[in-house]
Amino acid sequence: MTAVDANPSSARRAPAASGCRDGARPGFDAQTWRLRLSGVRPSDRLLGWLGPLMAAVIGGFLRFWELGRINTLIFDETYYVKEGYSMMLYGVELRDNQVNKENVLWNAGTFDPSKIFLSHDGDFVVHPPVGKWVIGAGEWLFGINNPFGWRFAVAVMGTLSILMLGRAARRLFGSTYLATCAALLLAFDGMHLTMSRIGILDLIVMFFALAAFCALLIDRDRTRDRLAVAVAGGADLDGLGPWTGWRPWRWVAAVCLGLCIGTKWSGLWFLAVFGLMTVAWDLGARRSIRVKHWVAGTFLRDAVPAGFLMVGTSLVVYIASWTGWFLSNDGWGRHWAQTNPPQTALGGLVPDALRSLWYYEQQVWAFNVGLSQPHTYQSNPWSWIVMGRPTSFYYESPKLGEQGCAVAQCSKAITNIGTIPIWWAAAIAIPIVFFCWALRRDWRAGAVLAGLFAGWFPWFLFQERTIYAFYAVAFVPWIVLAVVYVLGLIVGRIDASVRRRRWGVALSGSYVVLTAVFFVLWWPIWTAQVIPYEQWQWHMWFPSWI
Repeated sequence: MTAVDANPSSARRAPAASGCRDGARPGFDAQTWRLRLSGVRPSDRLLGWLGPLMAAVIGGFLRFWELGRINTLIFDETYYVKEGYSMMLYGVELRDNQVNKENVLWNAGTFDPSKIFLSHDGDFVVHPPVGKWVIGAGEWLFGINNPFGWRFAVAVMGTLSILMLGRAARRLFGSTYLATCAALLLAFDGMHLTMSRIGILDLIVMFFALAAFCALLIDRDRTRDRLAVAVAGGADLDGLGPWTGWRPWRWVAAVCLGLCIGTKWSGLWFLAVFGLMTVAWDLGARRSIRVKHWVAGTFLRDAVPAGFLMVGTSLVVYIASWTGWFLSNDGWGRHWAQTNPPQTALGGLVPDALRSLWYYEQQVWAFNVGLSQPHTYQSNPWSWIVMGRPTSFYYESPKLGEQGCAVAQCSKAITNIGTIPIWWAAAIAIPIVFFCWALRRDWRAGAVLAGLFAGWFPWFLFQERTIYAFYAVAFVPWIVLAVVYVLGLIVGRIDASVRRRRWGVALSGSYVVLTAVFFVLWWPIWTAQVIPYEQWQWHMWFPSWI
């Protein structure tokens, strides 16, 4: 099998079951049943790793290059970097002693905890602990006086996510070529790049959501392999169908989703949508092997266990992420329950620590849904796909002779504009993907839409809230997959003419090269390069980008 043998438009066919009476099981062997259930899988294992790995190496170099050059806190690093430091020291977030002082001591290189934090004064923070633990781990490894350490863990996740997306695309589309395209596009996306180079939470949400997605794709393939062996071995299909056994990759997905929710509550949508997605895959598998009661079989043998496993595991992981808060006496609201006895007998059965946590969560919910303070860079989720109002994370205006500025006035900026060929192409690709899911019932299109829906749709429910375009990084992998899905349509089906497929590869490859060219052109405004002010203006295509 060559590197471009499969794509989303190619129907993964198995031998037809002609000659069998309705409802009868064809006499296929296990391999044929695997083909019927899962379709053709690429056999070029070495290239299947080398392509995405090459893209990850390129993307990793770009994400780690001069990562610590800006030695001051950038944008919301003012919260999460210091909170990560506090958690490494005390297990919880203590209140900042520099409120409204613009990080003067920190940016001057003073990291004495007694000067930064108010001793034994827990801070009311509105996001769970996981992301802060992740950022704090980099600070622990490289030292708090090293901005490289503040951003290290997020840059690692950004780099790994490139490889993960390439491997996920290979499973989705059955093509090493398309997998490499997906990994390269993510490596060259400006939104992903900027969010990988700053110590805030949103890329961490994306990483764990993508990890869960990858685990569920593996679970899908392995489960269908088991069904193929079971059916070929004469499993009874007159009832609910065969049991699919223990599914460890579903456990992995549940752990990842628990960590995702433990970073930001928006991860709850990924749990709900991905849970429905994996059950829908089970439903299709039982229907494909002609289980008589395939709906009931899916519900009883797949959906109910999946619900308990995924929700239960995610809940346990989420609560476990608060261990530092449970063990501390200083966490905000940690002992609320001791002065607020339960109002019902049932409430008396709940430990005080959990009641205190529940109170804390109620306060967080009230804050998050009520946040409406205007901000210069807030944006509406409708505009995200076309980069209507990107966020400026950092901006300075060096003058002649300052920081290497060789003209009268220069600019030094970090603006999270997504790479235009990717995002504008996605605006066209998403309706095509929706069409292929709705009318062609292509499961790959449904998987892409699931990630988009889970990451994007929730923000439409809170349009009165203060929200920002950089939240879109949570679903950028599925933006890329939507584009790659359409690239697969351009490449053509397996049985298309050689000439057609060569043209398809040439066109899709040219698109990836065009994306790389745009990436090079916009590199200075993603990485705070000192450039002439006129050059910075040239990059600001629209007034809303300034």
